Amino acid sequence: MSHLSETELNALKHQLALERQQLRGDIRDELLRNDEEKYGELAGQVHDAGDESMADLLADINTAVLSKSIKELREVEAAQERIRENSYGVCEDCSVEIPYQRLEAYPTARRCVECQEKHEKMFAGEGKPTL
Repeated sequence: MSHLSETELNALKHQLALERQQLRGDIRDELLRNDEEKYGELAGQVHDAGDESMADLLADINTAVLSKSIKELREVEAAQERIRENSYGVCEDCSVEIPYQRLEAYPTARRCVECQEKHEKMFAGEGKPTL
């Protein structure tokens, strides 16, 4: 972390803390909303296959939103852990220092731009749904 000034590091810590707080609130709100909407009950009450499909779709969308928020929260917490371990701001693949401008724009960055591009090309097909 030596390439980051104390001011830069504090700004990034603050940005991560705010993002963590926002994500935790989003997750809490989404869980409360899911509990209130009870799509399972709605699906059991409908007599039309289209209505049941819609209830299932809405439940799946809410689950996907929640999963995305949880993944982002884990990334933020991993970045905070790297700060504590003094490994924050160093590319996981090539050990090059990640520029402050990249960290400012994407504070959870684990890789430098070059290694991130390679990583994305290598794993481009992962996580995409197929039939």
